[in-house]
Amino acid sequence: MNASVRLSMSSLRAHKRRFAGTFLAVFLGVAFLAGTLVMGDTLRANFDTMFGDATSGTDAVVRSADAITTPGESQGVRQPVSTALVKTVDQVPGVAAAAPSIQGAGQLVGANGEAIGGKGPPTLAGNWITDPELNPYRLAEGRTPARSGEVVINRGAADKGHLKIGDTTTLRTPDLVKVTIVGLATFGGEDGMAQVTFTGMTQSDAEKYLTAKPGEAATIQVRAGPGVSQQALVDRLAPVLPKGVEAITGQKSAQENTDMVSSQFLTIFTTFLLVFSGIALLVATFSIHNTFAIVIAQRTRENALLRALGASRRQVTAATVTEASVVAVTASAAGLAGGIGIAAGLKVLFPAIGFPFPEGDLVIRTLSMVLPLAVGVIVCLGSALMPAVRAGRTAPLAALRETAVDQSGASRVRAVTGMALAAFATGATLTGVLISPSLLLAGLGAVLALVAFVVLGPVASSMAVRVLGSPLDRLRGVTGGLARRNALRSPRRTAATASALMIGVAVVSLFTVFGASLKATMDQTVSRSFAGDVAVSTPSFGAGGSGLSPRLAGAVGRLPEVDTAVGLGRGVAEVDGKGRALTVTDPTALARTFDLGTVHGSLNALGTDGIAITETEADRQHLTTGSKAQLAFTDGKKQTFTVRAVYGESELAGDYVITRAAWAPHRTQDVDTLVAVSFKDGVSTATGKAAVEKAATHYGNPQVQTRHEYAQSSAGGIDMMLTLVYALLALAVLIALLGIANTLTLAIHERTRELGLLRAVGQTRSQLRAMVRWESVLVAAFGTLGGLALGAFLGWVLVKASDGASDSAFAFALPPVQLVVVALVGVAAGALAGLRPARRAARLDVLRAIATE
Repeated sequence: MNASVRLSMSSLRAHKRRFAGTFLAVFLGVAFLAGTLVMGDTLRANFDTMFGDATSGTDAVVRSADAITTPGESQGVRQPVSTALVKTVDQVPGVAAAAPSIQGAGQLVGANGEAIGGKGPPTLAGNWITDPELNPYRLAEGRTPARSGEVVINRGAADKGHLKIGDTTTLRTPDLVKVTIVGLATFGGEDGMAQVTFTGMTQSDAEKYLTAKPGEAATIQVRAGPGVSQQALVDRLAPVLPKGVEAITGQKSAQENTDMVSSQFLTIFTTFLLVFSGIALLVATFSIHNTFAIVIAQRTRENALLRALGASRRQVTAATVTEASVVAVTASAAGLAGGIGIAAGLKVLFPAIGFPFPEGDLVIRTLSMVLPLAVGVIVCLGSALMPAVRAGRTAPLAALRETAVDQSGASRVRAVTGMALAAFATGATLTGVLISPSLLLAGLGAVLALVAFVVLGPVASSMAVRVLGSPLDRLRGVTGGLARRNALRSPRRTAATASALMIGVAVVSLFTVFGASLKATMDQTVSRSFAGDVAVSTPSFGAGGSGLSPRLAGAVGRLPEVDTAVGLGRGVAEVDGKGRALTVTDPTALARTFDLGTVHGSLNALGTDGIAITETEADRQHLTTGSKAQLAFTDGKKQTFTVRAVYGESELAGDYVITRAAWAPHRTQDVDTLVAVSFKDGVSTATGKAAVEKAATHYGNPQVQTRHEYAQSSAGGIDMMLTLVYALLALAVLIALLGIANTLTLAIHERTRELGLLRAVGQTRSQLRAMVRWESVLVAAFGTLGGLALGAFLGWVLVKASDGASDSAFAFALPPVQLVVVALVGVAAGALAGLRPARRAARLDVLRAIATE
């Protein structure tokens, strides 16, 4: 074994350049994985510290015991508690102070007239708690609000909106409220809670604008006296609280806030990055395997001589595995250092692009170091295992032979196996998405399709390179013909090199197709469901924004150009014990501006005790027109409703519709999410839109859009997602390009004598460079086209699987322009990867090259 180690070390020292590409592939994959894990640990720890610091003075929180959670939302809606409870809590022994906390949506308008925030994180407003220890926000500048109209805002919102103390601005609640900034605050020592904005008002203003009626608060914050623990305080509060109200420790409340951020953002964020780490490592696997396969092929005679001199198979295999181990360990260890650097860079980068994370040192846990190191070593050793075994099987007589021609592409066994896998993958996929909808079966088919592509790669590469390279004979003459023959020389090598790029391009194409399909789905949904002429909405998504004033629809409806204007509000309730979102609207006007499909029953007579539901929900809940359904609201009240209408469509109108009169007794902050407008006959879209825009300026100047514009803006978040996806996938494509460059470099080393002979018989340096570059382009073109085909197929599978798993109908769309751009980028990247190997080949000394053994 010692001899094997010495042999491996000598080989590594003698051929350092051979493993440079492998080192970089492992390094980048491990660095990205380690950076993701360290970043996740750091953010969780920093958020935990921030919430702990912000709520350190709160020892107990009194709140409603029950929450109603609707499908797709992790945080439920709780019933308000009475502010009269503050006096009761104050009298409990051990209580030093208690204060109501009123919370609602409130979006500030910046100095430039644009709303601040609204891009996901909440835009909050509430009462400014005068007890500094109970208030999670700390006054940093100015004073607290003392009169109606005065507010304190978090310093991050002030900086983003270019606001300062003394400025007068507008707060959308959603009604417009003129406010004067008298103070700036911090949260847990930061300028704000990430991108969340906060406006602190007087208690009377908060009750007026953020609650349905005075005397209600979201929670009551409680501070314990000296010597009273948090749990002891909760135990003392429990007996005096009314039914349906509970007390939890401040520590538990802070943990719930941290968990909320973790579940809603951090988990998604880190999972997203981990997926791309996995893709990068998968691409690296092909590059690493190809490097070792070429190196072993080049050392066939060397290994045969070792066998002839008495080395055993085990020793030859061990020598190769040792080389792989050294590369794996050193590259993975360097990748850990690179990962820490990536995490540190992200902490600096995100605040610079407007997404501030909490301050704090990097948190490096043992698992975040051990896991990437283990993954890097396993990936590298696993990729090198087959070439190592192949090296050990080298026969001693191979030292007397010339290098064998690679016929792997013509292997009948490979062709039959690949076709069988492809057939099975197609059958499983079609069954999973068309015949018997199953995400598991569709996913299995997609994975098998990827395996089939890899297995069939050498078989397909010969034919693909012949077809793709045929124009080169005419366009580039002998140089083009030589490039094509070089790419055909080793089908397995060409396929393995192209497979890394194929996976990167396939994932890019998959997300491009899926993004285009989501946009087409949104456009289809709006076109099918929305029968109005224009839609009025606020430019926000996620929990951001403050919504629309419920009075806007009435003001627009009174315009002479308008036939119908209907506002859609949102409520929540438990329907027969299950949390459901309610659409609060005028059902009669809704039917005139939305295509609800076939309606059974009547939408005109819902009143205060009637409800309309979709056919899907009716079947799920076993309800029909005339059936009774019990609704439990967040205020704790229960009411029996009669199903008076069952309608077909649900995408924009929602699954449950009740009137505003039915919702009024149970509402909190009254907000519309959308106002749909239909014009009178003869009114042009341009004229009607201008009139609506003029009326909307008095209600916060929300967006007024045609149906097509509304569909486009609703899908705006998709472009943002795709931009991030492309940026992350650039790493995988970079690793694939390193693989192509490494393969060409090794191939040039292998063909040194041949290249010298070509130069000797008259080939110029520029022709030699062009030959190597065109070979690189052919390999990249093969990988790119295979990736486009696989990505389009997987995109179709994902769309169809999503369609089967959702109540909404998904539309499949192929974006030709984007896919052509992906193809051009892939081919151009191949040309780029061939630049350095081409320059190196052109610099070869002709006589030395001819003399090379």
